[in-house]
Amino acid sequence: MTTLNNYKSALHNKIFEVIAQASQELNIKSYVIGGFVRDLILNRDFKKDIDIVAVGSGIELALKVSELLPKKPKVQVFKTYGTAMLRFEDTEIEFVGARKESYHFESRNPVVENGTLEDDQNRRDFSINALALSLNRENFGELSDPFDGLVALENKIIKTPLDPDITFSDDPLRMLRGIRFANQLGFEIEENSLQSITKNAARIKIISGERIVDELNKILLTDKPSIGFLLLFKTGLLDIILPELTALNQVEEIEGHTHKNNFYHTLEVVDNICPYTDDVWLRWAALLHDIGKAPTKRFNKKQGWTFHGHEFLGGKMAKKIFERLHLPLNQKMKFVQKMVVMSSRPIVLSQDTVTDSAVRRLVFDAGEDVENLMTLCEADITTKNPNKFKKYHNNFEIVRKKIVEVEERDQVRNFQPPISGEEIMELFNLKPSKEIGTLKEAIKEAILEGEIPNEYQAAYDFMLKKAIKLGLIKV
Repeated sequence: MTTLNNYKSALHNKIFEVIAQASQELNIKSYVIGGFVRDLILNRDFKKDIDIVAVGSGIELALKVSELLPKKPKVQVFKTYGTAMLRFEDTEIEFVGARKESYHFESRNPVVENGTLEDDQNRRDFSINALALSLNRENFGELSDPFDGLVALENKIIKTPLDPDITFSDDPLRMLRGIRFANQLGFEIEENSLQSITKNAARIKIISGERIVDELNKILLTDKPSIGFLLLFKTGLLDIILPELTALNQVEEIEGHTHKNNFYHTLEVVDNICPYTDDVWLRWAALLHDIGKAPTKRFNKKQGWTFHGHEFLGGKMAKKIFERLHLPLNQKMKFVQKMVVMSSRPIVLSQDTVTDSAVRRLVFDAGEDVENLMTLCEADITTKNPNKFKKYHNNFEIVRKKIVEVEERDQVRNFQPPISGEEIMELFNLKPSKEIGTLKEAIKEAILEGEIPNEYQAAYDFMLKKAIKLGLIKV
């Protein structure tokens, strides 16, 4: 941690000098506040955005700063919120006038009044985000720390500046932000604040799905998302946001047969996949891959516990979750659905003799996503039995090699049958009919089963034989 009492030397970016000059010319006080200061003290790579608070008009200050910069960047003004933003080099800088806020119970949108720097720090979510550095000539770089944010950083603690019940009830999104910061920074949430999140969990219902998803994505993109999801679970937030996930937190025993706790297994799978992908949608697939297990769980004496069809149902449930949380209903959703539906396919393959036919079908169905699917399935191996663990991974290596061999030889990834429907119609003088689909499907199946190679002449000869059986050719 940076231990300087004066941070003047750390504010070496030209933009801070320009803001200081603009502040002086306008005769208003300005400060850099929030995440930039926090990350500066923690020696972290800070985000490409900086928050500036002005004791006066933030919009006026932004316009003045733009005027003083050589290229005079465009200023985006948001009059409704009293904020303005400009881009300097590769950094977004947001300006806001210092303000104090009051809230109505039904909304997280505050009633805003002009205020002092202290008022603005009072409204911040956590003490580590209330730290401010002066950009004023007389005390440039001096730290303002009214809530012992430095101590909280030193002790790795997340706590609210004021009464946590007020902080979280006023803006319930702060509960998710607190858990996300704890996960990202490796901090602990102070006990009173943690209890307050539990007490106020139901308030999260007034927050839009988009804002919730933004925080969930940031948790999923940490090195170990299980930390954040366990906090969401412990505080009751997860049961409100993703009840399909908390439904997996159960273990039953009948006649000596038990099944694993699929909730904790899921979190382990998410952690397992993180070193191998930064794709948030593949991490979402890991999070949702077993959600169909709770509603499909059955017991019978012969097989014990079963979850037949959980992948197919899980794909449907994933779509409903995306709709409910206002996640993107596009290719990203389809990708997650596809991963969930296919999540057991390579695992089944790895337990049996790996045939070319089965691998061809896997590659055909997964298409360009086959590598992602293999990554997900390898993360899904959570057995604590070292022999089983080694066996599964060795078998997955065999599957991976088979995929390469089959793809090089048969080129079935996203393949189209060598003979088109139009050619079949012309050859047999057919109008659009089910016979065309039957022939195309038969050719595809023959290639996937290895009966014929994925080549035009072989497919043509096979089609003629099939056409005879269908009565399309008289012999």
